[in-house]
This record gives sequence, structure tokens and C-alpha cells, in this order.
Amino acid sequence: MTGALDGIRVLEIGTLISGPFAGRLLGDMGAEVIKIEPPDHPDPIRTWGQVDVDGHRLLWTVHARNKKAVTLDLRAPAGRRVFLDLVTCSDIVVENFRPGTLEKWDLGYDVLSATNPGIILVRVSGYGQTGPDAAKAGYASVAEAASGLRHMNGFPGGPPPRLAISLGDSLAGMFAAQGALAALYRRTVTGRGQVVDTALLEACLAVQESTIPDYDVGGVIRGPSGTRLEGLAPSNIYQAADGTWLVIAANQDTVFRRLCGAMGQPGLADDPDYADHNARGAHQDELDAIIGSWAAKHSPDEITEALTAAGVVCGPINTVAQVVTDPQLLARDMIVDHYDERIGRTVKGPGIVPKLSESPGEIRSAGPARSGQHNDEVLRDLLGYSADEVAALREEGIV
Repeated sequence: MTGALDGIRVLEIGTLISGPFAGRLLGDMGAEVIKIEPPDHPDPIRTWGQVDVDGHRLLWTVHARNKKAVTLDLRAPAGRRVFLDLVTCSDIVVENFRPGTLEKWDLGYDVLSATNPGIILVRVSGYGQTGPDAAKAGYASVAEAASGLRHMNGFPGGPPPRLAISLGDSLAGMFAAQGALAALYRRTVTGRGQVVDTALLEACLAVQESTIPDYDVGGVIRGPSGTRLEGLAPSNIYQAADGTWLVIAANQDTVFRRLCGAMGQPGLADDPDYADHNARGAHQDELDAIIGSWAAKHSPDEITEALTAAGVVCGPINTVAQVVTDPQLLARDMIVDHYDERIGRTVKGPGIVPKLSESPGEIRSAGPARSGQHNDEVLRDLLGYSADEVAALREEGIV
């Protein structure tokens, strides 16, 4: 079997996280991803991550997998000519520079589409390609804040914290890959490519459920709610007898009735204070106290076994040490080994989402160990450049 995007070639010229994440997702599904880095400025992702192994860090292993590495100076006329040669035999270009950067290099969509009418340009930026803030630099941290997403995180009365990951980058990368797939499908109808314009700010806004209509109609400004969602009950974390925490979610009427039975308190389901969704939301504190008191008398295993048998949603709050041994994740190939040439050993990483039955994704490599590792393969084998031409480009500092 081959991946769903087998035969699709992607040129990735972005750095840091959002663009490379989109490229990684396309590569996971079988696309050939050629990552282009300036000859003298490798992608900073190569130096990111919290573990250092002989100078190598491991965020690169996650986002560079399934990619080939080529160096190319897009600011130089000779580098642009090589890039346009690559565009002629590619399907998608992914970039996440500040808007106007490609145009400054004379590589805007008008130039790319004149070279290859079918090319799809995926652009990820802080605020999008248009609007009063388009020219501003944007990071995920600011997008999470400006979109309102950060305002809903944390505990009431406290400062709004961030997750220990760049959530906005990941969201934008996913939306960018989704847009690329939609544009590929549309190209089968029209024969032409298009621009996929993805903003970090908009990606963070898009996942906020009913916050905007709730404000528009009712004037509600959703704020932080700690470990639960206001009005959604019960759905919270509860401490077991050994001090560990579990999530118990039974906010649906039928599931709440099962929870009451599993706790040995079936009458709660008929109590007017807890009988339906709105009533439970209005008496959230009391309900959390009842469930918390029950959970505190039992071990995590006892809670999980009893609630699972009753059909109630529950689960532990795992650390990464527990995640990498989780039987469900292992059974689904979601903890997978990559052989990382840089450190000479396999490194575990996240598997591929989603699972396709007929054309599953595959991790073919942990990514290039060296910047420009595939220069000769791409320039000579793909583009047909002679050895002398490649040597001249290298001598000029173009590759």
C-alpha cells in the first residue's frame, strides 16, 4: 500500500513550527516533502527541545520526519531560479514568513503560478495575508492571547497561563494542511492551484466553540474555569484515595444516571437539582463535592473499573512517562520509533493521525541529519543539473 498523498511533492520553505508542522502532516500521508533552508541559517527547530544529546535537540525529530533537506538561498537570483525549477515539478509550497516576504524575493503567487499553474501556495502567518495587522510579526503565544483563547485558560482570579506547548502553531499547521488537501481536490476539477491563507490568530479563534454567539446574544464573556467548564456537569477532575487525579465526565443525562448507580446513589439522578443538563450546571459545586467524596474513598483502579463497567467516561491524568506505555496508544501505533541519525539511536515520537484503511500514512525517516543533506539527490536526480552546475551553485553559496 502507498500513502494517500503518494506522488505529491511539497516544497517547505518555512521555519519554526506552524509551517513545518503542516509539512510534517502532509509527509505523514505520503507526500515527498523537500525542506529548504538557507545555506547559512538552518531552521531553528534543529536547536529546540528540552533534551540535549551531543548538541542535538529533539523537536527536530518530530517535525522533520519524512523530509529531505536542501539548502538554497532564495534571496539570490540564482537561488530563485533553482527554486522555480523545483516549483515546475511540485504540487504545494508551504511557507510561514511574514506577509510580503515572498513578494520581496520576487516569488509571490503570481510568479509561482506563472511557472506552474497547478501550484498550491500554503501561507501561514500571524494575522493572515490581508487586514490592518497583516504586516505584523506573529507568534503562537500572541495569537492565543489576542484570539481570546488564553483568556479562558487557568483559574478564576489568576493570571491566564499558557500550555507547555505552542498550541497556536499546531492548530495553524493542521488548518494549513487541511486547506492544502482541499486545494488539491479542487485542482482535480479546475486544473489550477490557489493560495491557502492560514493565520495563527484565526486558527486559535476557530476552536472556541460557542464563545462568540454566547457573547453576541447573551453578553457572556467566558472566562477561566479551572479544571472544569462552567455549566457542564459533572465533568471535572477528582482525587482518588491515593492522591492521584482522574477525569470523570458524565454530563449527558443517561451517562449521569449510570454514574449515580456506580456510586451507589441512584436517587441522585432523579433529584430535581441534578435531573437534567441545566439543573446540574446550576448546582455544579454541590455535585462536584458529592463525586469528590465518593472518589476519595477508592483507588484509581477501583474507580476506573467501576465506571468503565457502568459505561461512564473516565480516565487518568497521565504524565508522558505513562503515555509512552499506554496499551491503547501502543495498540494504535501512536508511540513509534524513529531512527535519528544525529544521535545514532531510535527515538520515540507521536504516531500518525488519522488512520486510513486503504492508504495509511507511514514514518519513513526521522528527518535529515544535516542541513542540505539531499542537495545532490534533488538537484541532480530530480532537476537534472550536472555535477558542474551543482558545484558552481555550491561555490557561489547558493546551496
